[in-house]
Amino acid sequence: MARDMILQDEDATIKLATKLTEYARAGDAILLSGPLGAGKSLFARAFLRAFCHAPSLEVPSPTYTLVQSYEAPSCTVSHFDLWRLGGPDELEELGWDEAREGVVLVEWPQKLEDLLPEDALNLEIHVLADGQRQARLSGWGERLKEADLAGYGADI
Repeated sequence: MARDMILQDEDATIKLATKLTEYARAGDAILLSGPLGAGKSLFARAFLRAFCHAPSLEVPSPTYTLVQSYEAPSCTVSHFDLWRLGGPDELEELGWDEAREGVVLVEWPQKLEDLLPEDALNLEIHVLADGQRQARLSGWGERLKEADLAGYGADI
């Protein structure tokens, strides 16, 4: 099942990320796809601040470190930016297996290749000509189906 929606502005992306924290739990992977500038990092920052219950949490981009981890009340959450990853064999050095015990947010998940988690929530964001974002959510089975996302983006 996939859910398509329009995110009219950055605030809509932030609200969606915040809402999805209500459904995330240890062992989850959230895979963020889309071109540069689509809003993947904006989504990740909003998710991390809400999941960690820390609205002013400093969330630097992990573009150069490849991973940043944060302690949340329920588990550790790790934000991976795999843009510069040479291949999935480098993930072991980054602590991928340990990170999977908590929640992982992954930008550029195609770099995972065979390590793509099958039970992940996939979020694809594309920029429309008018600057709005089209988002497609898929995965998480019944959780996504039952998620009340009304008002967090215009369903299409």
